[in-house]
Amino acid sequence: MKIALKKKKLKSGKYSLFIEYYNGTTIDNNGKTVHKRDFEYLKKYLIINPTTKEEKQQNKETQKFAEKVLAIRQAEYHQGKYGIVNSDKSNFNFLEYYHLKTEERVSTSVNNYNNWLSAQIHLKAYCPTQTTFNDINIEFVNGFKNYLNNEAKAKSGLPLSQNTRHSYYNKFKACLRSAFEEGYLKENLVAKVKSIPAGETHREYLTLDEVKKLSETHTKHTILKTAFIFSCLTGIRWSDINKMKWSEVRDEGIDENGKQIHRVVFSQKKTKGVEYLYISEQARKLLGERKNPMDRVFVNLHYSAQMNINLLKWCMKAGITKHITFHSARHTNAVLLLENGADIYTVSKRLGHKEIRTTEIYAKIIDKKMKEAAYLIPTLKFEL
Repeated sequence: MKIALKKKKLKSGKYSLFIEYYNGTTIDNNGKTVHKRDFEYLKKYLIINPTTKEEKQQNKETQKFAEKVLAIRQAEYHQGKYGIVNSDKSNFNFLEYYHLKTEERVSTSVNNYNNWLSAQIHLKAYCPTQTTFNDINIEFVNGFKNYLNNEAKAKSGLPLSQNTRHSYYNKFKACLRSAFEEGYLKENLVAKVKSIPAGETHREYLTLDEVKKLSETHTKHTILKTAFIFSCLTGIRWSDINKMKWSEVRDEGIDENGKQIHRVVFSQKKTKGVEYLYISEQARKLLGERKNPMDRVFVNLHYSAQMNINLLKWCMKAGITKHITFHSARHTNAVLLLENGADIYTVSKRLGHKEIRTTEIYAKIIDKKMKEAAYLIPTLKFEL
């Protein structure tokens, strides 16, 4: 965070002094960069063009006062970094602080907020109610890791899955990192501990032949069929397909090879990142005739347990026994692209992944298929 003394020109012929707290940038829902700033107005003013000795002296004293306030604010911020912890902050209740950090996530994403809430349940089970930041040390941090690994149970009564433990521990660490930056802790404890590693999840996908079978299999749920096949061809998530409007579908003419150019320009609901995704001619044809810009492309598409049942019934009718969900279409797109020569970086960009390692799991699937292919040729009986 940058803390600086600023001034604003007023109509009265004076400068209003204030302190700006600049905390970087973020991306809003429209994909625009937003600067994160807070202001503290000092209610102190400088005369813009002082003419008398008294006015100049007044300006000098006002400037000196503002600079002292700035120094105090900068010192308060750096307390956490240099181990000079405010005693009031170090006595603050840890669980109450975690709750406040959880509530800050209300405006981010529902899934993230719910994960913070779920992690809070286990923190309450592990952490004594009266715990303050004076009680937080390496032993406390590692103790919560051991609790998640060996004691914590899901609602079903079973141990937490590897990825659930990974997620909850990361929320706990994010809370401690904020506490350090805000001066509640004198050292950055999360830099001294290892995370719980994420487990590799099974990603069910369809082969090209299976996608063909589905496309040739009738279902009365036409809109579901269209949306699912469209996701197989583009890799676009359910949440983004569901909210897609015609204004996001761009027909951009013909390229130098005589091919129609089609793109979907949209803001990802999950990551908030803006995507400019080229789509194939067959994917565009699935969408049908263009409607009004603000009309939804997929009308009457609803996410529900019944939709998943309808999807499974359609798969079974096509002779596919895999447990397919709508998200499997996204996995299918990634695998098909890699199998047909796309490099992993391109696939990662098309899927909107922030990190290449998220995409690498699909490369492992391809390696597995290559290994299986080595045993496809029947055993030959011959003598040398």
